[in-house]
Amino acid sequence: MKKTPYHYFYLFISLLFPGFLQAQNLAKPVLFNQAWSFHMGDITGAEKGSDNTQWKTVDLPHDWSIQQPFSDEWASATGYLPGGIGWYKKTFTANASWQGKQVFIYFDGVYKNSEVWINGHYLGKRPNGFIAFQYELSRYLNYKGKNTIKVKADHSDFADSRWYTGSGIYRNVYLIVKTPVHVGLWDVAFSTPKVSTQKAEVNVKVNVTNSTKSTAAIGVKVNLIDNAGKIVAALQKQVSVKPGSKQVEFDGQINSPHLWDVETPSLYKLQVQLTRNGGQIDVVDQQVGIRSIEFDKDKGFFLNGKGTKLKGVCIHDDAGALGVAVPQEVWVRRLKILKEAGVNSLRLSHNPHADYLYDLSDRMGFLVMDEAFDEWELGKNKWVKGWNVGTPSKDGYHKDFKEWADRDVSDMVMRTRNHPSIIMWSIGNEIDYPNDPYTHEILNTGRNPQMYGKGYLPDHPAASQLTVIARQLVKVVKAVDKTRPVTAALAGVVMSNEVGFPEELDVVGYNYQEYRYPEDHKKYPNRIIYGSENGMATQAWAAVDSNEYISAQYLWTGIDYLGEAGRWPQRSNGAGLLDLAGFKKPEYFYRQSIWAAKPMVYIGAREVKKAEDRGIWSHKSVQPVWNWPANSKMRVDCFTNCQEAELFLNGKSLGKLSRSAAKGKIPSWEVDYEPGELTVKGYNNGIEADSYTIKTNTEASNIKVSADVTMFAKNTKGLSQVEIQITDKNGNPVFDAENVLTVSVTGAAKLLGLESGSTSSHEGYQSPVRAAVHGRLLAYLQTSGKPGKITVQVSSPGLKTSTVVLTVK
Repeated sequence: MKKTPYHYFYLFISLLFPGFLQAQNLAKPVLFNQAWSFHMGDITGAEKGSDNTQWKTVDLPHDWSIQQPFSDEWASATGYLPGGIGWYKKTFTANASWQGKQVFIYFDGVYKNSEVWINGHYLGKRPNGFIAFQYELSRYLNYKGKNTIKVKADHSDFADSRWYTGSGIYRNVYLIVKTPVHVGLWDVAFSTPKVSTQKAEVNVKVNVTNSTKSTAAIGVKVNLIDNAGKIVAALQKQVSVKPGSKQVEFDGQINSPHLWDVETPSLYKLQVQLTRNGGQIDVVDQQVGIRSIEFDKDKGFFLNGKGTKLKGVCIHDDAGALGVAVPQEVWVRRLKILKEAGVNSLRLSHNPHADYLYDLSDRMGFLVMDEAFDEWELGKNKWVKGWNVGTPSKDGYHKDFKEWADRDVSDMVMRTRNHPSIIMWSIGNEIDYPNDPYTHEILNTGRNPQMYGKGYLPDHPAASQLTVIARQLVKVVKAVDKTRPVTAALAGVVMSNEVGFPEELDVVGYNYQEYRYPEDHKKYPNRIIYGSENGMATQAWAAVDSNEYISAQYLWTGIDYLGEAGRWPQRSNGAGLLDLAGFKKPEYFYRQSIWAAKPMVYIGAREVKKAEDRGIWSHKSVQPVWNWPANSKMRVDCFTNCQEAELFLNGKSLGKLSRSAAKGKIPSWEVDYEPGELTVKGYNNGIEADSYTIKTNTEASNIKVSADVTMFAKNTKGLSQVEIQITDKNGNPVFDAENVLTVSVTGAAKLLGLESGSTSSHEGYQSPVRAAVHGRLLAYLQTSGKPGKITVQVSSPGLKTSTVVLTVK
């Protein structure tokens, strides 16, 4: 469901002219996000009609938890933010032209236990907060007056996850109007059974729904259209569809196809049209790609026949200050930065993500592992007072698993199966975490790097149940899609091996167990093994790079995230390559030095006595700072993918070093500190390929402000991400600056939030005032669509005020 400015245009016009929306062909989903009302707290009888409760106007997506204060009365697992109950309602007008058609409301995700009513009629409940769903409104619509949709979200069990989930209608909502004979939600399946550079076979299955009482003679046409607008395949059939539904299947061939891959993610438009009596009655457009994937037990992963190492990162849904109600533009910025580091794969941990993230992965060239669950029928530990501290909560999805799991995982696969970026379906993350909750006698022996408690716990459930459930979930996935392998990320491999859990999977993910690769590859020669979750330590990548049969590493994590925190005041997890603001950490540059192809160099300094790697989650600690006490002995480390690196202090060379000969492939120099300018140059074949400089800064004096977007179209909401940097009078970044900054906005825009990247700050995210971290701050500005100038001013006592101007044309 690709969102374009036209979605916003239609909705804007519909608010001004109610008849406009009804007059359009709404076979395509139209955003239904504007002008909702919200009430925090439960309302007795709210679904039945009017009430005297105070409501406030909100636009969706909306996350109410992120708007509340941090407090240690809540859970460390979910970021010390509350859950609760919230109500939403929206009133709209239905036009007589809708009569005889089918009207649906589609929610991309509501956290959680959502219940929906239209004009007091109950439509249903969806416990899972990460699953998309829709309801038909048609039979309950009022054509003589107003219609009111009401939604209740119940997140009372606030400690119900091991990370921050947010609360409310935090993803997009769409309105869809269809004729009685139509192509239903997720009812197109596209696949490419055989692919080469010369030709590709394509298969398209279309499920046609007939909601009338009579057989319908229908024309079904499928067009595959390239980026130039040329139809490269046109397939059509005439079919008779009895009341109910009928699947229509097409096979075609494309000559000289543009193959989708991570470097050139070529896409096609798949257009499905239904005609009746010579007129078009429905159309469905989707973006698809032509590519082949294969996992081999000895050779690893192949994309379009080419061996490819999956250089992956795990990511969660949130974006710090915005909670989980994240505009698409935020992920565009984040993904661009990750791509620059050489990242080519994303693990969407540990749940289905927002619809637009799959579209972005298709367009930007990321290979995706889509994941369903973090727990099955039994609850995991969700820590309340800090990781492994005190008594954990056992609340969570497991309460609904037995009733909903098959439907949830099936819907996950149907929703996103046409995305070329997706290469694996994961049915679970660390479900086999030893003793949390499953156990086995084998835990008394061997090496178990992740385990709750000590050894076998006979009062815990037996691990054999893992195999039974996995078999059922795999069956459900394959009933929808057999073109991709099914996987799971295993934490207790030694235990799962004893009960046959891995044998139920097509490919087997190992979390933090690189040491088992050689042993298990030999012991289970038909098993396809890869790293599904891994630490930052150098040896973790070496286990992938040096073993042809290991195809992947997925770092924990690509980006810092809310929740899964330590003791108060820590409220976020700092494991990422990027911080919560999307700013690069030193570890980012190290990863870039081993993953990226484009020449790069980076230097950071630390005192010689400082330690290096400190375990599987170790991060490189060198910072881009050249302000140290006089007579300090410094260690300067260089992260580079160039053959050689040369360090200069105030123009004087301190020597050229070979990357391949350096310990850990990190050229390093011991330097007697003197203030000034420290520069490194990277060379390939003796030619300078890149350089990087850090300078001694004086005291903080100025503020540098830059916006990623400054020009916006009218009548559309736009997002500008404004980076704020504190500098000295010469424009040098002041790394240790923690000045309190104030962001003022004049014009038709609002400040959505300020993000410093801090994992422990308890400042209100909606406040226009926030302290910088490492001299930096990120501001999220959203335009209203009203033409004119918008001035963003950033100030702080003792610093020179700075502004940036945004323009809505």
